[in-house]
Amino acid sequence: MSDRSPVALAFDLGSSSVRAVVLDAALRPVAAARRSTAVRQQADGTATIDVDAYVDAVVSCLDELHETRALAGVRTVAGSCQWHSLIPLDADHRPLGPGLSWMDTRATPPPGVAPADPASFHQRTGAWWHGLYWPVRIAWLRAQGVSARRWAGLPEYLALRLLGEPATSVSAASGSGAMDTIECRWDAEALDLAGVDEAQLPEIAPDDWRGRLPAEYARRWPDLATATWSLPVGDGAASAVGACCVPGQTLSVTMGTSAAVRMICPGAPDVADRVWRYRIDRTRSILGVAYSAGGVLYQWVTELVGDDPTDAELSTLAPGAHGLVVLPFHAGHRAPLPGSATGTLHGLRLSTTPLDIVAATLEGVCHELADGAALLCRPGTATPVLGGGAVSASFWFARRLAAAFGGRVLRTVYPEVGALGAAMLATGLTPADQPERVVATDAEVAAMAEAGRRHRRLRALLTNLPLDG
Repeated sequence: MSDRSPVALAFDLGSSSVRAVVLDAALRPVAAARRSTAVRQQADGTATIDVDAYVDAVVSCLDELHETRALAGVRTVAGSCQWHSLIPLDADHRPLGPGLSWMDTRATPPPGVAPADPASFHQRTGAWWHGLYWPVRIAWLRAQGVSARRWAGLPEYLALRLLGEPATSVSAASGSGAMDTIECRWDAEALDLAGVDEAQLPEIAPDDWRGRLPAEYARRWPDLATATWSLPVGDGAASAVGACCVPGQTLSVTMGTSAAVRMICPGAPDVADRVWRYRIDRTRSILGVAYSAGGVLYQWVTELVGDDPTDAELSTLAPGAHGLVVLPFHAGHRAPLPGSATGTLHGLRLSTTPLDIVAATLEGVCHELADGAALLCRPGTATPVLGGGAVSASFWFARRLAAAFGGRVLRTVYPEVGALGAAMLATGLTPADQPERVVATDAEVAAMAEAGRRHRRLRALLTNLPLDG
């Protein structure tokens, strides 16, 4: 019988919840705690985080695991945390108000201000001059009268509160849009555009940085008193690692609250116009295309139509048989499209059913992800590996994605793929369980391809994206 003794504790710090997972030496979960978190959203694009309440949720997870003695034996602590959040701080690192979630779409570039060479800026930072990223967000908040002395994201604020270190990993910093992701340092032009200097941002720590709990928390969770902590890494980087992606052979397709398709690469290769580049560490980059609405659309659409269909019910519909086209931009869009983009449901008839609308909405996500993958590599040259709670919960969804990707994908058995990846990075361990194979029929592939062509035609009419996707 294998040893199930705890070895690592890994956090998956997402938009809708905080998850803390205790893992054994085979990186199989042996205990877990979860707390829901809330993003305050309003119709004007506001999406803010009560960052101290978020820290309290992390602490509460640790208290629960401590009470059950689940932390005994843990030697390493790691975390995967959402990219792109921003928190204004005073000189003592206290929040000056709520933090901006990645879902906040209000920030707009100041009039007449832009990078001297946008293409060079994109190649250097891997990001764009766009309201998702720190340079525009900081400039926008300063224009609103926010007089912060320092700036941080949620990963850095958690490290500060739990470890007493106002530092960031190169992975977390790379999602800010203010870092030169080739040289792995804050980008001078990005900071100048934001109107800040390097001293106002967290220090970018070396890859081998390790910390320990301060005395207050060591007394509270004595089983973690001698454990080493890594700084949180970006959730997309952790998810790609957790999916066991191999450069040139596999793609990571993650469906959490949001959705993304990503590829791991050595070094810092050039990026195409609609592809971003962030960092896993100083030796590896991650290229990708992300979408603001992923699994969250399932909750939205089932609440909208008042029905929560089973996989068996959804499977009665062939791909695209509903005749609907959904552009799934309900939560806005990631760069380079404007964040204020909205969703579209086209093709309604009196015969349209709630089941049709649910299926079409989720198929719209599948089409976007398949088109995003085509920007990263030639279709058929890399096997997609599905991860995240949405595809773990629904085999139908995984099969539709398989059809969109040409007939075959792999699906990880871990719903907490971000926590798994963070643990792999911190410990160097490899999970014992391998992804399972999901195959769609030729008929499903053909039907999904035809539906994808309708999807791209409508998207070309309503956005500035070309027809070829």
